[in-house]
Amino acid sequence: MSFTRYTHLAAALLLGSALSTQAQTPSQADAVAKIRDEGLNRSQVMRTLSYLTDVIGPRLTGTPALRRANEWTRDELTRIGCQNARLEAWGPFGRGWTLRGFEASMTTPQVRPLEAFPKAWSPNTEVKDAEVVWVNAQSVAELEKFRGKLRGKVVLSGPIREVKPHFEPEATRLTEKDLLRMADSPGPEDKPVVPGAQTPEAQERQRQRRRSLMLAATRATFYQQEGVAFILDPSRAGDGGNIFVQQASVATTLDTTNMEAMWRSGVKPWDKSAPTIVPQAAVGIETYNRLARMLDQGERVTVSLRLQAEFHDQDLNAYNTLAELPGTDKKDEVVMLGGHLDSWHGGTGATDNAAGVAVCMEAMRILKAAGLQPRRTIRVALWSGEEQGLYGSEAYVKQHLGERLPVPAGAPAGTVGRVVTKPDHAKLSAYYNLDNGAGKIRGIYLQGNEAARAVFRPWLHMFKDLGASTITADNTGGTDHLSFDEVGLPGFQFIQDDLEYFTRTHHSTQDVYDRAPTEDMKQAATIMAAMVYLTAMRDEPIPRKPLPGTKPAAKPVRRS
Repeated sequence: MSFTRYTHLAAALLLGSALSTQAQTPSQADAVAKIRDEGLNRSQVMRTLSYLTDVIGPRLTGTPALRRANEWTRDELTRIGCQNARLEAWGPFGRGWTLRGFEASMTTPQVRPLEAFPKAWSPNTEVKDAEVVWVNAQSVAELEKFRGKLRGKVVLSGPIREVKPHFEPEATRLTEKDLLRMADSPGPEDKPVVPGAQTPEAQERQRQRRRSLMLAATRATFYQQEGVAFILDPSRAGDGGNIFVQQASVATTLDTTNMEAMWRSGVKPWDKSAPTIVPQAAVGIETYNRLARMLDQGERVTVSLRLQAEFHDQDLNAYNTLAELPGTDKKDEVVMLGGHLDSWHGGTGATDNAAGVAVCMEAMRILKAAGLQPRRTIRVALWSGEEQGLYGSEAYVKQHLGERLPVPAGAPAGTVGRVVTKPDHAKLSAYYNLDNGAGKIRGIYLQGNEAARAVFRPWLHMFKDLGASTITADNTGGTDHLSFDEVGLPGFQFIQDDLEYFTRTHHSTQDVYDRAPTEDMKQAATIMAAMVYLTAMRDEPIPRKPLPGTKPAAKPVRRS
């Protein structure tokens, strides 16, 4: 950025601050003062976070643990004064899976416990003193070299990953330079933004992820055909004993050379009719690397593994938790806030996303405790199935607000389907989402809705002292605001400090309560409460983008 452009932008920001101060009304200032006092001085957000993570623990979709979290959040929202707290079913989702026991150890040439964690939806199994084989195959042709050699074996599946010293800190906050770059991001007039539009970088990440998933399905099919006893994969990221772990790969009956057909087959491990799954676990990278190096040196290695799990298929539905603070003269109109209640199973789902849930619940408590009466009804929604593909929020939107129809046959490539709305579509002012870790709020993504900038500027200016004043025209993906944006509704995700989210906690065994800073959580809940309250008090709803369906757009990336 040139110095001249920087100077002009700085002047514009100062002018915007002055105008923002003038735009505040006494009633707004008084209400925000009450919100700040309650949220910063009498917070209960960490108590909520602790119960969800320490007491209830991991909350995989379809499990009794998630159902317990649904019921507890419903009851807790009632306790703090919300009305019409309820569970709303959607589905069917499929089977739940609960880990009941896991043991893993090397038995030859030495006895040593293995740092490993089973992948969700892996079946029960026990193997004793099984021989380990390293299959570092990156293609179908390379897999074929192991044909007839793997029956009853435990497979190390994949390459060694280099572990580097940490010269740079894993935890980071957005700098003023970072925030200025986001604020200076081109608006829709310079960079058209439509629902589902992706940057070239995002498109390439999705292509890489697709190739990775297809290769995983190919391997799973080959290993099942060959009678492998257990699959040990390297943790995809992290070190120092931290393990990143999600779901098991599913074998497919399709031609393993037809990658696109495999990708589109849609078979998931939680499907009740899913094919047989070879038991799988992710292994800490230092442990994985050592085993692979030993085998590469010609050493014979054996391991013993015991996995006990319970599948839940009595109720194939999943549930969202909903509750409200009723409005007054505009009570038929709604402002929504939310985050996803489900998590992965390696940690306790603290930063992904009990933090967002606790912030939303605390925002509702703040408004009630501060004695503020919104004009519009404020509705909190705690979603399930987000980690498997935004299922809970998509189901809610489809049931209550509208849906995007399939693309007509013969339409030009990249065309998006027409949106069909329901009556409540017109009554939703905005949806605010929090799901990028436990870092404090630094601003908001407009999601291409440039008309909302003038609304948010004076509101965020009131929190400039807390570090939250940046507005960017950029899209951000991977979470539940996309379900609303997809049907033309104002859906927003906040800019947050990453902290250790992508380096340490996202889908890992270290996603626990202790990674969530108290002051960040209090700040986020206070700002969330203010944003939804100010939205509920406006004479007009939040401005909308043109209803999507008239321009080509790519499928939204889902980075859960």
